[in-house]
Amino acid sequence: MRRLLALRREGKLTTGQVRSAADVLGVRERAVWRWLAAAERDEAAARAPGERAAYPGRFTVTDEVRALLGLWKGNVAAVHRELTARAARGEGPPPPSIPTLHRAIRRDLTPGERAGLAGGERAARKHDVFLARPRGWRNQVWETDHVQAPVLVDVDGVARRPWITWFTDCATNAITGVAVTPGNPSRESVLAALRSAVLREAPYGPFGGLPEKVRVDRGKDFLSRTVTAAFDLLDVTVEDLPAYTPHLKGTVEGLNRAVELMLLAALPGYARQPRPGKRASRPKGEVLLSFEDFTTRLLDWTRWWNTEHRPTPLRGRTPLEAWQDDPTPLRDVPEADLWTFTLEDAGTRTLTTRGIRFRKRDYVGPWMTGQAGIQVRIRFMPHHDHRIEVYDAATGRYLGPADLADQATDEQISAVRRARAARSRRLRKDLEASRRERYAAVNQPAAPQRLGALTATQAEAELAQSAATDLSDLALRDLVPPAAPPAGWRTPASLAALTTPGLPAPVPSGRDSALVQPGPDARSAQPATDEEGDTL
Repeated sequence: MRRLLALRREGKLTTGQVRSAADVLGVRERAVWRWLAAAERDEAAARAPGERAAYPGRFTVTDEVRALLGLWKGNVAAVHRELTARAARGEGPPPPSIPTLHRAIRRDLTPGERAGLAGGERAARKHDVFLARPRGWRNQVWETDHVQAPVLVDVDGVARRPWITWFTDCATNAITGVAVTPGNPSRESVLAALRSAVLREAPYGPFGGLPEKVRVDRGKDFLSRTVTAAFDLLDVTVEDLPAYTPHLKGTVEGLNRAVELMLLAALPGYARQPRPGKRASRPKGEVLLSFEDFTTRLLDWTRWWNTEHRPTPLRGRTPLEAWQDDPTPLRDVPEADLWTFTLEDAGTRTLTTRGIRFRKRDYVGPWMTGQAGIQVRIRFMPHHDHRIEVYDAATGRYLGPADLADQATDEQISAVRRARAARSRRLRKDLEASRRERYAAVNQPAAPQRLGALTATQAEAELAQSAATDLSDLALRDLVPPAAPPAGWRTPASLAALTTPGLPAPVPSGRDSALVQPGPDARSAQPATDEEGDTL
């Protein structure tokens, strides 16, 4: 437009040039002539041809309108009612019509601003432009995350939604490690997935080795002391991303979406997304998968993803082909060392004739014979309290495992769990704790394994306590109030009101009778006797 304006001022502008400009801009020739006339009057019109110039009195979006849009979640009609009410109270000018308000909002606010005022930061982020990271090389950066599968699975007769923990390589889109937990995940799930990701032997390979960096999103399990210490020992840098920034780890977030669309949505028990305020519905009579079957299908899909699926960023290659085409050398860790690095340190203990005392319980092993009195260091897998790993405190040499002494039988553990469930039904405060049972994370199809070992002594003590307290807990101690005290007792009015006036008062005897203050008729009163003449 500025070029046409310059030609017009020089007297060289022709109708053909205006017609060509109109064809390029997709407007009529008359509109171009009108823009030229407006540009001669105002230079600003040449920078934005066709845009309606601001005129005095035109309504524009103010900070007040922005605040009301945020308050009413983008509801323009509610903002108009609020502005009208404020004008009626004399707190501002009368607002324009609703169509004018709509036009002003569309003109003065970007789509991202309108979405952010209506739905928050996440909605606004959908209108942003993001840069793509370079692909890099294999094991340069991994990303990890927990995701709760939207599928109900049969876990010991209870329908639960299992959790998936996995690591993925950003350069090749390969799933390097995965662990499935029937209940809530923990640092044990992260360590199990990490071991399967690093090891390259069967059945975990060929993906693996040590990465240079791992991205996490401030999850407490990934930043726990045990997991952080494992990464430090393995010489892996942990990049803690800011909260609510899923776009900064897009590889694993894309994997979370892909597994639901490609696998989980077709499984029985899929928890379909309900409408707000509605519960997810399932077809009647639907048979849920067992936890073992669910794990099998997930691992089969993982193998398909790594060996057959061809993601768009890889340009026709599978993750396995991209991994094998990359000549970057890999850093491997022996399996025994990796197991040691991914255990939690519990400090040093003294090996006694009863074994090792840990968390008020004794652990023993056949290798302990003849070694009582030495100092040892304990390492253990979180929540797997049935076994600990023991090392020499001075040299760090691995001595062997130690199992829980006097471990309860399966029947005792089942009886204890039934007693705990009955107590949970009576006490609401225990209900939440009963729902958070710990399960071991697995890398291969297996039945769900509950965590939490008990000794036989502990099981018998808890069962005895439960049997002894059942009736006492149900007793109503204040159902029948006590009888009224003797008339001569000086009883406070507040306590006398809680007694039963109709019952006969007990007569004190022995040492306590000397403490009774005699009433006015006490001297003439005769003791009561029964049929045989004995004093009552």
